Amino acid sequence: MDASFRQQLLAAHPRLHELIDRFSQIKVLVIGDFTLDEFMVGRTERISREAPVIILRHDYTRQVPGGGANAVYNLAKLGAKVKAVGLVGDDLPGVALRQIFQDAGIDTQGILVEPERPTVTKTRIFGHARQSVTQQIVRIDRKSDHLPPFSMQQALADYITQQISSVDAVICSDYGDGAFLDIQGRSPAIGAALQHQRCIVDAQRDLGRYQGATLFTPNLPEAELAVGFAIDRPTQVTKAGRALLSLTGAAQILITRGDRGMSLFTTTEEQHIPAFNRTDVFDVTGAGDTVVAALTLAICGGATFWEAAVLGNLAASIVIRQVGTATTSSTEMKEVLAEILED
Repeated sequence: MDASFRQQLLAAHPRLHELIDRFSQIKVLVIGDFTLDEFMVGRTERISREAPVIILRHDYTRQVPGGGANAVYNLAKLGAKVKAVGLVGDDLPGVALRQIFQDAGIDTQGILVEPERPTVTKTRIFGHARQSVTQQIVRIDRKSDHLPPFSMQQALADYITQQISSVDAVICSDYGDGAFLDIQGRSPAIGAALQHQRCIVDAQRDLGRYQGATLFTPNLPEAELAVGFAIDRPTQVTKAGRALLSLTGAAQILITRGDRGMSLFTTTEEQHIPAFNRTDVFDVTGAGDTVVAALTLAICGGATFWEAAVLGNLAASIVIRQVGTATTSSTEMKEVLAEILED
């Protein structure tokens, strides 16, 4: 962290604390492609006699929200009041995901059951031997390539329209699994979301479909896909930011660039924020969802774009220190901010 940015951070410290304290007052509606992430951990026992494969003795299984569900869960853990809107299957993973949400105080009335498709589930199997590091062995994905019926998407849109006036922001967390996919050239959920004056988009592809949203938060590969060229030099970052503003019609673009920090763009400004944590990185899974959650709450609480991005950056620097999909809290954000300023 360079000296000039450190001085900015020191000066903004009291204000950032104030913004974090406002998180609990914010109401957010999240439309998302919901996933259940499973982490199955076992101890290596022996090689099977049936085939040359390892036998694991199961230790435990942990289930956490993934995909767009991770954005929902991050908001709740940061203290916000959250309404979740999306699809799950008529299956045990769908039940588990809704129960996790309900236990966290999340409103699940907007989660509809789609009986013809399974809940997207990603099962990661980890193994370890005595006194060894636990390592991922394989991942099993359960999902359908079939689109949900248009009537189901329309039902989501109707619910969004009913609820949109009761929230401070709408987040579209688009992982390409059905909640936002075009059917017959229409995507009713996107149209309904764009009715809100503060619509924040975290989408993996086809950003142009969200033309006119307030803010987009692509990571580097997503930004490169959208603009059609490699972003590997400072001049290319600037070019990409300008191209994304033109493509989306957004007021603001935030490109998250991993260990190179974040780049912020408006029609009149370009700013760069360095990464807070470059060394204690164990797993970047879901970090983008954490950025979107903290960023959105800060903006709703009256933050400038720079202040909101700093808090998103701070939150992400915490969750990447943990293995697997993770969240943080307002209290932890304050503690880590103090540690950064003391170093």
